[in-house]
Amino acid sequence: MIESPFFASQPDRVGEAPHHAHLQAAECECVVVSNDWVNEEYKLMVLDAPPKALGVRPGQFFQLRCPSPDGAEVWTRRPMSIYAAYPEQGRLDFLYKVAGRGTQGLATAKAGGTFNIAGPFGRGFWLEPAWKNIVVLGRGVGLATMAPISQLAAAGGVGVTAILSARSPSLAMSAELFEGIGAQVIPVLDTDGTSDVGNVERLIEGLIADGRADAFFTCGSSRLLALMKRLGKAHGIPGQVAMEQIMACGYGACYICVKTFEVNGERVLKRVCLDGPVFDMQEAVGW
Repeated sequence: MIESPFFASQPDRVGEAPHHAHLQAAECECVVVSNDWVNEEYKLMVLDAPPKALGVRPGQFFQLRCPSPDGAEVWTRRPMSIYAAYPEQGRLDFLYKVAGRGTQGLATAKAGGTFNIAGPFGRGFWLEPAWKNIVVLGRGVGLATMAPISQLAAAGGVGVTAILSARSPSLAMSAELFEGIGAQVIPVLDTDGTSDVGNVERLIEGLIADGRADAFFTCGSSRLLALMKRLGKAHGIPGQVAMEQIMACGYGACYICVKTFEVNGERVLKRVCLDGPVFDMQEAVGW
């Protein structure tokens, strides 16, 4: 059984409206408990963190000060959504893909060393009391972002169906975590063709027909976002998407993370860090 994280043990947060949390954000020095590979592309970093960092909501993010991978300075922090928080153990977990210079530097962090984070920032996911069953759909690193809202839902007695899209079985991460909270886990893979949008659509249509889709949640893929938007609009199902964008400050001052959204038929610009990173699915133009 997967250990229950902090935000999954807060039933009073179910149905709570999203809000800005920047007044609670703080810079923290943490101790690296571990920073280990979980497959050929992703690592899990576990931090021993102070209490002021542990009031994070699913979908919120921290700004990480990553070490340099090559001796040259990494000029900006890297935004990263939380994977899990366990305040009774004083622990924060981050699941990340090792790709650019920031995450390559992050991969060099050693157990026992110190690590600087700032946050939590942004608007997180929320659940409405009327929702009894939700569908989460993630692709790649987006699967890490889907884990916290699934844990929160399960802790509140909400049924979860987790559709995990990945290139191969080894990259369909977090399956054990989803299974541990009692979710129905459906892997859809490039290797066997099941990740095809048409197949995913049939799966979701089946869940809708069975009354197991009161709300949609997604992260990690523009094509899957477009699918869930279309199905949500056709069936009157609300949804939320966690967006990813390059950032500098993380709290709305620099405007680097601006993306286009569609609100009431008009195209508007919003800052992912301040107005998100979680948005109404129907407003998102693309992930």
